[in-house]
Amino acid sequence: MHLLLIQLGLILGLSRLLGGLFGRLRQPYVVGEMVAGILLGPSVFGAVAPAVHAGLFPEESLPALHTLSQAGLLLFMFLVGLELDPALLRGRMRAAVVTSLVSILAPFVLGVGLAFYLHPYLTDGAIPFAGFALFMGAAMSVTAFPVLSRILAERNLLRTRVGVVTVACAAVDDVSAWLILAGVVAFVQADGAGTLLLTLAGVGLFAVVLLRVVHPMLRHLEAYYHNRGRLTQEVLGVALLTLLGGAAVTEWLGVHALFGAFLVGTVMPKDRGFVRELRAKLEDVTVVLLLPLFFVYAGLHTEIGLLDGWTLWLDALLILLVAIIGKFGGSAVAARATGLSWRDASALGVLMNTRGLMELVILSIGLELGVIPPVLFAMMVLMALATTLMTTPVLGWIYPMRLIRQGTEDGTAAEVYTVLIPVSLPSSGRELLRVASVLAPPGPTRYYALHLVRARDQSLFSVRPEHPPHEVLQPLREAANLHDIEVRALTFVSRTLSEDLLATAEAKGADLIVMGWHKPVVSRSVLGGMTGEVMRAARADVVVYVARGFEAWQHILVPYHEGVHDRGALEMAQRIAARTGARLTVLYVTSLQGGGTASHPTPSPASRLSNTETPWIKTLEHDDPVEAAVEEARLGYDLIVVGADERWEMEPSPFSLRHERLATASTASLLIVRKNLTANQPDQRK
Repeated sequence: MHLLLIQLGLILGLSRLLGGLFGRLRQPYVVGEMVAGILLGPSVFGAVAPAVHAGLFPEESLPALHTLSQAGLLLFMFLVGLELDPALLRGRMRAAVVTSLVSILAPFVLGVGLAFYLHPYLTDGAIPFAGFALFMGAAMSVTAFPVLSRILAERNLLRTRVGVVTVACAAVDDVSAWLILAGVVAFVQADGAGTLLLTLAGVGLFAVVLLRVVHPMLRHLEAYYHNRGRLTQEVLGVALLTLLGGAAVTEWLGVHALFGAFLVGTVMPKDRGFVRELRAKLEDVTVVLLLPLFFVYAGLHTEIGLLDGWTLWLDALLILLVAIIGKFGGSAVAARATGLSWRDASALGVLMNTRGLMELVILSIGLELGVIPPVLFAMMVLMALATTLMTTPVLGWIYPMRLIRQGTEDGTAAEVYTVLIPVSLPSSGRELLRVASVLAPPGPTRYYALHLVRARDQSLFSVRPEHPPHEVLQPLREAANLHDIEVRALTFVSRTLSEDLLATAEAKGADLIVMGWHKPVVSRSVLGGMTGEVMRAARADVVVYVARGFEAWQHILVPYHEGVHDRGALEMAQRIAARTGARLTVLYVTSLQGGGTASHPTPSPASRLSNTETPWIKTLEHDDPVEAAVEEARLGYDLIVVGADERWEMEPSPFSLRHERLATASTASLLIVRKNLTANQPDQRK
């Protein structure tokens, strides 16, 4: 037991470390875990420190790892089946079926053809050719549905045409590939034609029972879930018992327990809330703890050192080329024939070429059954790793983020003023739209509401935000409909929020970014964290709104001192006053000259005001402009509009105890304005 705990800790630690590292490189998390498995195997760890490796992973300890990894695979295949929704095929049946059929047949035929070349000298005739060839075809045909879905989500392609068709194709592909594998396993394990037919008939009968008997019964779980309002332990227990029963039946029939787990997952209720909660209960432990055990167990049987000659490395390269040609080529050509553009068809081909974890599952079955030798297992593992690694960079080349962010819309016309409203919480959407609508100048205006979903790398199946995107933007949409404002909603999955927000603003040609303020994780600063990064780098005017109440603005204060951001603040305040009828006061602070105060117009701020606006211009002589503004702000203002200028200490500074005093000392709502300096050369902040 002590050795098992050490093994678990080592596997978990290295898997999380490498998974996070590859995640930063914009690779699927599973790639890092696959690499961790290879590193802990005889190819690296065993070669560098054989004695230590033998002590940590002795042969007698492997059955325990194998048992735990198989439990993880059962849960994983159940989750894969759970994620398959027949609704994905509505309206896409022809494209999905045609593309999926070709994407399976092409690599299957090429894999069987390759078996004619590989079988004679890789197996020495010890493995029957028929099983070897069929297994090679099946292994070449698989697509990693969970990893593919994850990449689509992170590339923000799920709602595009190519994303929708790809998910539908992968769903059909997954079912078809596992049916083929079930047939191959039944063929390999059958004693003769009679046994094979009996096995296939038993599997067919079991599938019918699942669809006609078990599926209707499981609908009661969905009803019970809705009545209780949550997923109870009783419901979870019934789901797991059904999973175990299905796995036991297919194992008894001579196929494989994993196939039964997959079938049970496909017949589970597909209610969105039910699936989300059931997945949440099972996924984290499965993905974080149990699946890394499978990767390491597979890595312990991956001996890259068996490729001890250039001919074997050439064979490994040939396997990779055949895999890419069959899967990518077949999928892309078929997708083009169904009406997709070459760009979309190529993107679909790249995604369908992703093997990932599913390939390792099939290879492990083949190795366990003795259908493939260890040297071919190592070659195929390298192929699975390479095809998964290449997906993200090649997809980025075919489908740059610039095109994804622009979507199918035309570029923003020069005469249309564009406002981007990033929304992170449902509660902030309405107020941000109110601010944006009064800050837009007269004339045509285009509004974009943007919600960035932070990518959570620990999930292989989907991105689970704290608030679903449609719920986050719903209050803003309701307010827009109420006031007859057209707002275009954008939702992206993001690894780096500030970078993607800036890139979206650039792609949409934003003239103004209206942001709310929420307390940053690291910095307490109003202008720290992501907010500060956007304000410093945006090629647009940026305003940050700190709400201290939601009543109509009656009296607006603008601290002013001729800086470029002060002029921007005055411009924004004038727009608000013109739209709302609020009273505008401009505070102009001069250096102290003998004490006292003045309350009269002065030329400096007045020169910046339009002829139609006559706000109260209040001049104060004070040796501390910030304290003067704080004292004035306490006199009953409900909105302060201030430039992000050093004079008002609105520039983030870790060394200033008075930093952002105007923001923290005032009870009024605050609107911080930073003008786009890229159009002002040289910098005119002072």
